[in-house]
Amino acid sequence: MQPKGYEKLEKISKNIYNLCLENTHVNMAITKIGGMIRTGKVHNIIFATVDESPHCIQMHYIQDELREMMNLENINIKNYVVVNDELIEISPELILLSKKLSELKEKVSI
Repeated sequence: MQPKGYEKLEKISKNIYNLCLENTHVNMAITKIGGMIRTGKVHNIIFATVDESPHCIQMHYIQDELREMMNLENINIKNYVVVNDELIEISPELILLSKKLSELKEKVSI
């Protein structure tokens, strides 16, 4: 991640865990994060990645898988991509749409 973007993330939270989905399978990440949530001590989760990475985008998909497994109503989840050292918030709806290419094709004329 871009250093200045990371510094901005540190201003939001001091509890930052690094994860590279090139090295760790997304299913393992889901299991580990799900276990952390089940402790009842997690109230906020921020998924922050670089933009345009085929591996990093999976990080944002983790929340959808977790929602299938457990109730996340009491967990505040935010998503960011870092572009030019800026944190850009991404909505859950946009993340879900990015998984549905046929629907995305209808909404974007390229």
